[in-house]
Amino acid sequence: MKALETDRLILRTWKSEDVDDLYEYAKDPRVGPIAGWAPHKSIDESLLILKSYIENDNAWAIELKDNEKVIGMVKIYPDENRGKYYAKMINYALSPAYWGNGYMTEAIKRVVDFAFDELKIDLLSAFHYPQNIRSKRVIEKCGFEYEGIIEKGCTRYDEQVFDAVCYSILKDDWIKRK
Repeated sequence: MKALETDRLILRTWKSEDVDDLYEYAKDPRVGPIAGWAPHKSIDESLLILKSYIENDNAWAIELKDNEKVIGMVKIYPDENRGKYYAKMINYALSPAYWGNGYMTEAIKRVVDFAFDELKIDLLSAFHYPQNIRSKRVIEKCGFEYEGIIEKGCTRYDEQVFDAVCYSILKDDWIKRK
């Protein structure tokens, strides 16, 4: 992935030496379950995930500029459910130690600009579980429009089924807001 920069963050490709920072937030039970994945049980599990990020080159590490600590991730990948649109979907995770500081909103706004400016997509989508109010706020602050709810649309790692709250931004709407 191309490195992206904001005022306080660098979004960059993952490196093997990021494993400790990834494990630090990925083991926290407040992070994975609200995003659909199980908390990491070991550093080896984080290393496997990290290797997939590096191999697939579809996720950014979110690094603080001031201390070079990785505090989260943003992933972008094809959204195959959009018919005629060239569409991508994003998901993300952030260490709870950094919640409430606007970091994720800052990162997602930069990724939205990148997706439309450089990837030349037509539509960008995002989803959250109904109980994930923090994610809802990020999505709305970044200009996504509410589409609706897919009832029982997601099965989590532990086989619990949740609704999926759907949002998107069309390129034309993004251009109007810029």
